Amino acid sequence: MTDAPRLHSPRLNRQLCFAMYSASRAATAAYRPMLEELGLTYPQYLVMLVLWEEQPRSVGELGEELGLDSGTLSPLLKRLESLGFVERRRSAADERRVEVFLTDAGTALSTGAAGIPQRLAEAAGLSGAELDRLRESLNRLTAALQSSR
Repeated sequence: MTDAPRLHSPRLNRQLCFAMYSASRAATAAYRPMLEELGLTYPQYLVMLVLWEEQPRSVGELGEELGLDSGTLSPLLKRLESLGFVERRRSAADERRVEVFLTDAGTALSTGAAGIPQRLAEAAGLSGAELDRLRESLNRLTAALQSSR
């Protein structure tokens, strides 16, 4: 047996999956104090981002856009409703469909959240162009991996 390192053994620091996992954890940690100012968790912030873009959205649409199943999304929505930021209502056109609406407080919260992307960019120490390229690369990677399943 030799003490030389194996040439073909995988190395943690060379794994794309670990780099993405580490970056995701670091980004979530960077968001935490900013979102605490708004009274939101990171998953709640993601739901609010979708609703600030367009509302109402059905629970199914939210789940699809965020990649969350109803078992994960329902407690998020329940908490956001208890905080007074959203309201869930059955659709008048289809009783099976539950639509999610922003309340006035939820709409107002978007003003406080407006500066978060810039604050994160500053924390990351990357230019806007660098962040755009990174996001585009990650979106392409996600799409490619999802289509390969």
